[in-house]
Amino acid sequence: MARVHIDGDTLVVVIEGLDKLWALKSSLTIPLSNVRGATADPGMINETKGIRAPGTHLPGVITAGTFHLDGERVFWDVQNPAKAIVIELTDERYARLVVQVDDPRAAVALIEGAIAQA
Repeated sequence: MARVHIDGDTLVVVIEGLDKLWALKSSLTIPLSNVRGATADPGMINETKGIRAPGTHLPGVITAGTFHLDGERVFWDVQNPAKAIVIELTDERYARLVVQVDDPRAAVALIEGAIAQA
């Protein structure tokens, strides 16, 4: 699971618990100017993931880490697709972040509000 917060003009995604081990990453910091938007998207889990490198993928259990698809990198940290959000990025290492959060609606509202103010 991930915790999402805004620190000034930066989006911070903190990977919590054992997910750090599965995703091989503990946090991501992205300038808000490079965040295009966020949506709650439980159906994203059914999309093709691509090639895992590095990370963990046990279908129906966890998808975590970096996946390469169609020339793009996508970061995943999802166990419960009902709580997944997709954060679209530009000019970053990752094209998208797909992460599980406690409250998807609140996380999306936080990100969208921060983008609007930036």
